Amino acid sequence: MSTKATTITKRAATVISRIGRRRQVVIPEEICEALGLHEGGFVEVTRAGKSAVIKPVRGVDADDTLSSEEAALVRSGERQLARGESLTLDELDRSLDRKARKRRRKTA
Repeated sequence: MSTKATTITKRAATVISRIGRRRQVVIPEEICEALGLHEGGFVEVTRAGKSAVIKPVRGVDADDTLSSEEAALVRSGERQLARGESLTLDELDRSLDRKARKRRRKTA
């Protein structure tokens, strides 16, 4: 259940929304329309002092975004690289080829 209160100021209507269970905030329809925000669109959220600033982001392809699991894998890989743990492409190919051969022997 969402509770909203509207206050009229000299600049614009201010809407107060409640934060939901998963830290979700509902942006009022009139503000979404004015900013060109649509369901499934992306916004950038930044902190400015004691305020949060939400800006529309254009040109982000939903297929190019990472899931939380994928982002965790990328961070893990970045940590490995920072520690100097890396393989050349040839080393990776040989490693994968050896694993594939081992699997064939077990199933044959």
